[in-house]
Amino acid sequence: MIIQCPHCHTGNRLEAARLAEGPNCGACHQALIHGVPFAGTADNLGELIKASRVPVVVDFWAPWCGPCVSFAPAFAAAAQAFAGKALFVKVDTEAQPALGTQFQVRSIPTIAVFDNGQELERTSGALPPGQFKAWLMQFF
Repeated sequence: MIIQCPHCHTGNRLEAARLAEGPNCGACHQALIHGVPFAGTADNLGELIKASRVPVVVDFWAPWCGPCVSFAPAFAAAAQAFAGKALFVKVDTEAQPALGTQFQVRSIPTIAVFDNGQELERTSGALPPGQFKAWLMQFF
């Protein structure tokens, strides 16, 4: 799969088996997936959900959506707080409309949690940071 570095935006080819190793970007050498949300695409999301040994938290959002933009810092803070316990992925439904359709996203932001390839739960709407972290705690 290809994972775009959240720091320098370089595409990195990553085997699913290496997800648990905490891989670094080949260009900037910073963490690719632990502690920072990264971009989910049609090329990596399905495989990531199936292969991850930890829960995958996905934020389906769009850049024109005010609540989505206001929720982004809470999502980033949760990614840092739960580093190593979950992977945090942001799917831009404008850039990846097929994923919004595939996952039946009806409103944004929609946050879904996957574990062992299965969706556990989802919620729609921008949650305050404390409420979002409390909601996530049920999955750990």
